[in-house]
Amino acid sequence: MLFELDDILIDEIIFCMENQDSEFVLDTQEVKITDNQNKDNAQKNDLTDNERFISLPVWNSNDGYRLMEKFAGDLKNPVVRQELKNALNKNKGVFRAYRSVLEQYPEAEKLWFRYKDKKMKNEVIIWYNALRQEWGLEPVGIEPEDNSSLILEDFIIKENGDFCFTAEGSNGENAGCICADLSCGCLQIKTFLVKPEYRGMGLGKTLLAKLLEQADIKGYDVSVDLPSETDFFSRALLLEEFKPCMRRFLRKANKA
Repeated sequence: MLFELDDILIDEIIFCMENQDSEFVLDTQEVKITDNQNKDNAQKNDLTDNERFISLPVWNSNDGYRLMEKFAGDLKNPVVRQELKNALNKNKGVFRAYRSVLEQYPEAEKLWFRYKDKKMKNEVIIWYNALRQEWGLEPVGIEPEDNSSLILEDFIIKENGDFCFTAEGSNGENAGCICADLSCGCLQIKTFLVKPEYRGMGLGKTLLAKLLEQADIKGYDVSVDLPSETDFFSRALLLEEFKPCMRRFLRKANKA
């Protein structure tokens, strides 16, 4: 009954877990996945082996829905998160609607596939460890959680001049930029933008780090005016050792 779990077998198990039209088992003698018909045929020829076949981890549409719900809830991008939640709240066609939303946002779609793959692999490992416990063996490790949602290799950071950087998504679309001008020996950030569909992925922090790296090479101080409605970004600035140095007061005109 003892068998080793490798990446190929894990992928085969996950594929069969998601197939809701048939039931599959693991043939521990052949170390392969088979359906119930082949299982019955094999048992006729091997009646003494009652432990040869093992049921795969249980996975149904409710499990799939909960996985999609968890991903949407954890997603930091507010635009994509809300659209995914709207898809989950549909009365029918939920899975199709969910996929349609992700197809509109390639970076979020990649995050979903990686998230789903990791979660389902861990489900298989949990199942395998329960078997190992029965065999009196030590459990194998589960892949740790990764709280970083930005897949940096999916973005291309381009330098446009000494103090201007742009980020391109995998589809070539401009995802964000940061630019600074030199004034009185100090760099002042004039433009700092990440498009709504790319926010919450850490891309802004990446662009800022690129600019600060260049500023340190040149030996320039860096300043930035932070509008009150974006005060949440002050945490990122403080982590980069920015210090508040002034406060700006604004009085709007009284219109007659």
